[in-house]
Order: sequence, then structure tokens, then C-alpha cells
Amino acid sequence: MKKVLLNVGILFILFSVNLKAQPKDSSENYTPYELMSSYYNEDFKPFKKKNAYFGLAFSLEDRKQTNSTNILETVIDGERLNYDISLKGGYYTGNYGMAGLNVNYYQRKFIGEVFRDPDTLQSNTISRGYAFTPNFRSSVPLTDNERLSFFTEVGLTFGFGNSLRRTTKNLDEVEKIYSSDFNFRIGISPGITFFAMESFAFEIQLNVLGYELQVSDQSVNEGEESREIQQNVDFNIDILSLELGLAYFFGSKK
Repeated sequence: MKKVLLNVGILFILFSVNLKAQPKDSSENYTPYELMSSYYNEDFKPFKKKNAYFGLAFSLEDRKQTNSTNILETVIDGERLNYDISLKGGYYTGNYGMAGLNVNYYQRKFIGEVFRDPDTLQSNTISRGYAFTPNFRSSVPLTDNERLSFFTEVGLTFGFGNSLRRTTKNLDEVEKIYSSDFNFRIGISPGITFFAMESFAFEIQLNVLGYELQVSDQSVNEGEESREIQQNVDFNIDILSLELGLAYFFGSKK
């Protein structure tokens, strides 16, 4: 009996050693992490000339305000909800350089109580619009296998939208302001691309520098229209404006 157990033990040890000695020549011998990482170790060129790119991005801002003061009014109690949805496409005209087009839809909404000297008002505002942004992106890999990279995007935005603002004073005095807007912007937006699984990547992007021109036509209580033209140069790093997205790179592995 002891001899049989000894022989079984020796066979088990030899079998285990043989398994460890076998080269990892099939996917069954790799862990999921090793499989995901090995994809990027050979012939992975996501930013190569003639590759194509498709992306989906969004941003969301949900802000509760209490006794918040700005130039025109004080928000006594209010809530602001803003979101943007963007579809992105591009084609690499050269290594690490891409020409692209972004299509954006947005909504801005505010409901709350505000103070404008000398009155306290109930204010409801909603704005909706869309924009088109032809752009050029330059990418710089941060790792040898190009799985993590930094990019800078320069774009020209042409946007159109409309908004309605309704304020109520003394329960029965209502003012409605309707406006239609045209927007032009040239801006620089840096970001980070990280490939999570094969050719799928997560992207984080932030608008930091730009020039903006906005033309707004307004009418109060359906009366005569007026026009306002604004120009802004901004350098602003706002964590709440971070844009998160998912992208797919066609032709990254050939």
C-alpha cells in the first residue's frame, strides 16, 4: 500500500513539473490580464496613417446652489443640470495626426429662486442646441506599446441653439425671454487615451483655452427683437467640465 501511494505521489510531482515546464503557446495557459496585455506587445499601431477613429463622449454637471452670488444675481436656492453628448469620427492623415469631425448636442437647465435687486424671483431656464466641430488631433504615446497616450485637439466649432427663460414675480407677473443663438469657437482641448480592451479605448478630455464669439437674438414677452454680440477669451480648468468618452480605433492591429 505504501509503495502504491509513493508511486502515485511521484507521478503527481512529475506531472506538475511537466505542466510548469511547458511553454505558453496557447491562450489556455494565459491569465485574462496576460491575454489583454499581450495584445499590445506586437504590431499595435493605433495612431498609424490611414487608420480610422470613432468615438462617443459625454459630460454631465449637476449642481445644487444655495446663496451663490454672481455678477447679475444671487441664487437663493436652485439646481442646475447640464449635459453634452458628442459623436466623433476621424481619419489619420499621417502617423499620430488625425483630421476629424465632432457632432454635439447639449442641454442646459436651471430651476430655482433668485434675487435681483430689489426683487426675489422664481426662475426657470432651459437651453438646447447642437454644434459641429472640424478638428485636428495630435497624439503622443506615453508608453512603448502606445496603450497610454496624451493628445492635443485643436477645433473650430459652429453651433446653433435656442433658450427660454421664464421669471415669475409676485405670483402673477411673468416675463418670458426667448433667444436664438449662433456660436463660433476656436479652442485647444488636451486629453488622455487609454486602451482597455483590444482597439477599444477610454478617453478623458478637457477644454482649457479658446476664443469664442456668440450672437444672440432676444425677444421679451414676444415683443421686438434685440441683438447681443459677445466675444470671450478664456483659460479655464474646471474639473466639472471633464468629458468622458469611449473610442474605437479601426486598423490599430494589422
